[in-house]
Amino acid sequence: MKKRRLGSSGISVNPIGLGAMPLSTVNRPTSQQAIHLICEALDAGIDFIDTADVYCLDDNDIGHNERLIAKAFKAWQGSTPVTVATKGGLVRPNGDWVDNGHPDHLKAACEASLIALDTETIDLYHFHEPDKKVPFEESMGALIDLKNAGKIRNLGLSNATLEQIIQARKMVDIVSVQDRCSPFDLDYFRNGIIDYCEQQNIAFLAYSPVGGGNGKVRTENSHPLNKVAQAFDATPYQIALAWLLGKSPVMIPIPGASRVENAISSADAMSIKLSDDDMLYLNQAFGVAKT
Repeated sequence: MKKRRLGSSGISVNPIGLGAMPLSTVNRPTSQQAIHLICEALDAGIDFIDTADVYCLDDNDIGHNERLIAKAFKAWQGSTPVTVATKGGLVRPNGDWVDNGHPDHLKAACEASLIALDTETIDLYHFHEPDKKVPFEESMGALIDLKNAGKIRNLGLSNATLEQIIQARKMVDIVSVQDRCSPFDLDYFRNGIIDYCEQQNIAFLAYSPVGGGNGKVRTENSHPLNKVAQAFDATPYQIALAWLLGKSPVMIPIPGASRVENAISSADAMSIKLSDDDMLYLNQAFGVAKT
């Protein structure tokens, strides 16, 4: 399958990326295992990795995931360009997930991410989640300052409303939007955000695209996904990814993985091309008619 563009960034990536979060949160693998997984995913064709400063256990562990990625790049023997997207705008006191969109925090978080990723410029930086306690334009202003300073190459938004996406685009170019989306989490096909991304040529990064956590059981047991999977000698997870790719030309699923075989399986899903009949059948099964 041909590459997909990250909005107007000029960056093109293979259509399925790696969500690296499970490598650094609860029940995470060892650092050696995580680095091996990242290298194997890259060898399998993954060339986009999603991370965040808060993919860790708590505030004492900030940057864990980013540091793993930096170590994996040093260990990897490949030469294909890889795009890394990280985020700022949350903190992890006592392991909780708490918004912090204050400009000072965003600037400090970006500086820390540059060090953790061992880079001078971050390919793609997402505002992790708008903070109700801080005016949205103030948070965006800090990110624009970082972009103008050359510390961020491209900006994106995560967990934002359509109104916030439109507001942000009046201030700066937004190349990607990241939100939860799977065959069982289809709000963004219905609330206008994916439509807007298509109209404005903004990449839509779908996290938890096969359910995420306990939601994966629902994907595994889905009769429609298993029925189509049989015809392709594939897994229901691979068909879920292929269906999302078929739903929108701006869609880039970023499934997480904590085991090598899962990362490779996700990469292999890029070779599955569902027929029009397959898409129609799954569209009807999941109650989303538009393709």
